[in-house]
Amino acid sequence: MVKDENENPVSEVDEDEEELSNGEDEEEEDFDEDEDEEDEEEEEPPVTSESRMRAERARMEGVFHRISSERVPLRVHDVVIKGNMKTKESLIEAEIGALKTATSVQELLQAATIANARLQKLDIFDSVNITLDSGPSELPGTSNVIVEVVESKNPLTGDIGIFTKPEARSWSLEGSLKLKNLFGYGDLWDGSLSYGWDQTSEASVGISLPRFMRLFTPVMARVSLLSQDWLKFSSYKEQALGLSLGLLSTKHHDLAYNLSWRTLTDPSQMASESIRRQLGHGLLSHLKYTFKIDKRNSPLRPTRGFAFVSSSQLGGIFPDYRSLRFVRQEFDLRYALPLGFARAALNFGVAGGVLFPWGSEFLNTPTSLPDRFFLGGNSSPICSLGGPTSLLGFKTRGLGPSEPKRQFKTNSEDTNSERDFVGGDLAVTGFADLSFDLPLKVLRDCNIHAHAFACAGSLTKLTENSFRDFSFQKYRDSFRSSAGFGLIVPTKLFRMEVNYCYIVRQHEHDRAKTGVQFSFSSPL
Repeated sequence: MVKDENENPVSEVDEDEEELSNGEDEEEEDFDEDEDEEDEEEEEPPVTSESRMRAERARMEGVFHRISSERVPLRVHDVVIKGNMKTKESLIEAEIGALKTATSVQELLQAATIANARLQKLDIFDSVNITLDSGPSELPGTSNVIVEVVESKNPLTGDIGIFTKPEARSWSLEGSLKLKNLFGYGDLWDGSLSYGWDQTSEASVGISLPRFMRLFTPVMARVSLLSQDWLKFSSYKEQALGLSLGLLSTKHHDLAYNLSWRTLTDPSQMASESIRRQLGHGLLSHLKYTFKIDKRNSPLRPTRGFAFVSSSQLGGIFPDYRSLRFVRQEFDLRYALPLGFARAALNFGVAGGVLFPWGSEFLNTPTSLPDRFFLGGNSSPICSLGGPTSLLGFKTRGLGPSEPKRQFKTNSEDTNSERDFVGGDLAVTGFADLSFDLPLKVLRDCNIHAHAFACAGSLTKLTENSFRDFSFQKYRDSFRSSAGFGLIVPTKLFRMEVNYCYIVRQHEHDRAKTGVQFSFSSPL
């Protein structure tokens, strides 16, 4: 019995030790499994920069998709302006005012684009950068806009050049200086000088303010001294000292006032009778309104679209008996039709203008000589958008009403047969131009192309009771016309043409010539 009692405790202890060892083994197995799981977690591949970029791209694509598919509400919390060391902050705020009123992401992006364009248009910054940042964390759905500008390092700029007009056989030396943002209000000061050896000289000084008081459009003022020599064509010289004020200037509308003291002289003493009656001093005070819309794809070589310009002048609004009183109306309409082959396009154009005096006995009063219409010259009708001026094949001031110059008898009893062109009160011109590419690739790559054209125009007198003799038959007979073909070389600054012009119809005293002619035209 004792032996059995001794054996039982031993066996119980052994069983307890086995249970304890089994428990320790299970704990070790659990610990090993935990270590294995941690090792597996640590062995996962790390996030690479490429995967982060893919995730960022996916997130941005989601944002863009949301912006394009639905309206995302957002308001601007603050606008911060940086970099304006000299420019007044009020000027920049006036140009970016639309940013503060945006109520969605779409509106804010559009307003930022418009604000950037307006600041660049001031022409006083080298660069403009607008950044859209998130607003304060405690104000969800808000954004901060950061406008950073870099002011012009060199506010003083200038240029100089020599220009020629082959059709008028004249040369001119032109130079200009421009000072930007002198007082920090976006003000632009400029002075220009143009000296022509044969015809026109001008000196002027002007200032432009993008914002003046509460006006939302730029205000411009310019003082100029102009001298024009028309002795070869009309036996007079013109000098004018004037002040012009730009009152309204937008994309399509322009309103300006001009006040000038004008003097007409005849140093040659050979002017015709009607021109001699207009010599002397005159006060020019007129208000001019211009409406312009141009939807053509190019001003140098339009192949589609249309353009329209209308200008109205009212002269004599200054209360002075020497003030010239007149009403002048002009229009110009262009249309370009693509033909679908060889970049061919057909351009049509028609322009007209009428000038009439007003006041007491206006039917018997002649219109002022410099304000009349004059036709002729070899400038391209496609580039001369603004009114009836150009007629290919006819010289400058080479058609229309004319009078013989004063005649002096010589020892041989010969008389002077030269004439003065005195202009007209009613002018109409029209043209058709077919342009197309040439088969040579090297010419097409340089945009050198050919064209065929036809032009027609009329210039008549209406004042001093001349309208009483006006009839449809006489008006139809007053038209001149020309046709031809040529080669066009467009550049970034001008359009050069080498044309062969054939005069289809001209009057007795017109100055026109059939043959090869060169033309340089600029749309500016």
